Amino acid sequence: MSNLKRYLILLGLITVFSAACDREKLPPIENIKLPPGFKIEVFAYKVPNARGMTLGDKGTLFVGSKDLGTVYAIIDDPHHPKKKKVLVIASGLNMPVGVAFKDGALYVSEVDRILRYDDIEKNLNHPPKPAVVNDTFPREDDHGWKFIAFGPDGWLYIPVGAPCNVCRSEDARFATIMRMKPDGSNLEIFAHGIRNSVGFDWHPKTKDLWFTDNGRDWMGDDLPPDELNRASHKGLDFGFPYCHGNSIVDPEFGQGHTCEEFTQSVVELAPHVAALGMRFYHGNQFPQDYQNKIFIAEHGSWNRTSPVGYRITMVNPDFEPQKSYHVFAEGWLHNNESWGRPVDVQVMPDGSLLVSDDLADAIYRISYEK
Repeated sequence: MSNLKRYLILLGLITVFSAACDREKLPPIENIKLPPGFKIEVFAYKVPNARGMTLGDKGTLFVGSKDLGTVYAIIDDPHHPKKKKVLVIASGLNMPVGVAFKDGALYVSEVDRILRYDDIEKNLNHPPKPAVVNDTFPREDDHGWKFIAFGPDGWLYIPVGAPCNVCRSEDARFATIMRMKPDGSNLEIFAHGIRNSVGFDWHPKTKDLWFTDNGRDWMGDDLPPDELNRASHKGLDFGFPYCHGNSIVDPEFGQGHTCEEFTQSVVELAPHVAALGMRFYHGNQFPQDYQNKIFIAEHGSWNRTSPVGYRITMVNPDFEPQKSYHVFAEGWLHNNESWGRPVDVQVMPDGSLLVSDDLADAIYRISYEK
């Protein structure tokens, strides 16, 4: 990254932090509609451009960002028991959206490399210099930001989005989900034909990988759908750039192809909702009916006449997933204007659900009271 780019990122960081400090009102969470028995509250505020989340072994919430190049650690404030303390543990990075935790170390994604901060929870006030785990990823910024997570196999999964709206690249790494061992070795492509996945998780029982995928733009307000997909094994192809959803052949690249050639989506999500982070619910606080259901953060549309998304949706992966797709929480969009944009979801040890919001610079906590 050039010195000029780093300067601009840091300048933007200072500007946003200054703006956040000037705010006096918390996000208007009273506008959020939830099912009966659920409530939402602000878990942490002034977390500029909050994106991907992960938990450390000692309960630290780590949060990445996209536009500011910053990674945060959120901990209890010892001086204010009901408040959280937000620490900046890294800055000046290139779109560090993804964070993952393993064996005491925090893994952070940049566009072209994965970093590792060892023993991070012991050194939150004085973070160590990161080790470069792997720096062989493409450098293209378009869809270059990466959600990352460790799978049940112990490998780190890393998506590489298409470097375009829709195109066919000679570099086989684009439009894939890749994986590697924690030390950066054995980097390989796990699944193909994925335009831009910014969220995935593994089924608690089957251990299959489920992931969201953002559909292409400029096919109209209602085409194509975003997708919720399942990869039960390595080597599957989900159709991009030839096919979108389960039946839409791309008008430019789809000639000579049919959608039946490719792995079908489990759920065709609403078009342009920008489905990002997703998690299986495995806590013990929500009612039993919520066990193993998928929560999806829909960041919200930009390429649509009337905006859609800006909400949390839910899917039952084990029984008629398409019919079970419905809204769980909404209200970040009001009169076609958004005051917040959900990005990621994280199940907490107490069974509550956190939601990151990169527009309102906040983390919310959704809980259930019997």
